Amino acid sequence: MILGGAIVATGGGAYWLSDRKNLLRADLEQGIEGVETLQPDEREILFLASLAPSGHNTQPWLVELVEPYHWIVGNDRRKWLPAVDPLQRETMLSLGAFLQNLEYAAHAIGYECRWTLLAATNQDERVMDVRLVKAVARDAVNVASMKLRRTVRAGFLNDPLRQEDVAHLVGAEMEFIHHLPAAGREARFINEQTIEANRLQTYRDPAQQELADWIRFSSADARKYRDGLTTGSMEIEGMAGWAVRNFYGKASVLKNNFRERSLNQVRREVSASAGWFIITSETESVASLLEAGRRMQRLFLKVRARGIALHPMTQILEEPSIKRALPAVLGLGENIQFILRAGYLSSYPPPVSLRRPVSWFVRRLPQ
Repeated sequence: MILGGAIVATGGGAYWLSDRKNLLRADLEQGIEGVETLQPDEREILFLASLAPSGHNTQPWLVELVEPYHWIVGNDRRKWLPAVDPLQRETMLSLGAFLQNLEYAAHAIGYECRWTLLAATNQDERVMDVRLVKAVARDAVNVASMKLRRTVRAGFLNDPLRQEDVAHLVGAEMEFIHHLPAAGREARFINEQTIEANRLQTYRDPAQQELADWIRFSSADARKYRDGLTTGSMEIEGMAGWAVRNFYGKASVLKNNFRERSLNQVRREVSASAGWFIITSETESVASLLEAGRRMQRLFLKVRARGIALHPMTQILEEPSIKRALPAVLGLGENIQFILRAGYLSSYPPPVSLRRPVSWFVRRLPQ
């Protein structure tokens, strides 16, 4: 109904003046303005680090430049999600993914990272001191896998994951990475509770308002902020994407028809997969959360080569009434940090989520 009315309202030549195309990562230049004093290696390492995933694509990292090849990775409180992540657990996980990318990029270019943990709590601004020391380059991970990594939401096949693929993805981390095949009782429980957690969250106004604040409805806003959720990253294509970019705004997210469409989308998503990956941590300390984020990123960078997609669905972990039941049902005593829907794809789409230029998250310490 909304889409049809939008088309009629726009009509004729006005359509050609409207916001007609999803803004994608490939549409934007990275640029070096504002970071001219960084060495080319530093710019490349920090750009690759910034391709890490984060909740609502908030990109919650800051980098303070102490001196060449000596940085402090920080926690940008402007990027927090207090409605769904009040303790900044997910922020630390995202920073862990950033650190993993940073290390892989440094290794590929010919540097070793020397780390000093600075943060004692999830709210500390300064998280990790890192010094890059010249070393022999080693291809710890193909840099292309960082550039091509993306979250996929649709198009999952129901074929079970092959045992050799699961073994490759889990590797030596079987203590912390657990695969739940779709046919199992545990996976069916995750399916059901993911829908319920989304229902609770979708009708909790602060969480829904927070989501609205991070949706970049228009290409102009997407280009301005280069973070958040775009129609491209939400996989809203064609005329539906055109309608959202031209006729939707933050107020739309709080309307019941938007909430119900979102829930129906979740139902479709959980009905199609090969199951789930659960990632756990040893404790809930800052160090353990950062390592869990690194662990997730290591997994994420393996899947594309196997034609497997991952879709983090964190809502269960954000709703305490549901989260409490998880360890007993899943038989896991550890701290659960990630729940990722997994499945094969017929074809793998290119990355679309936007990234802020390096100059937007780097700052130089006062001398």
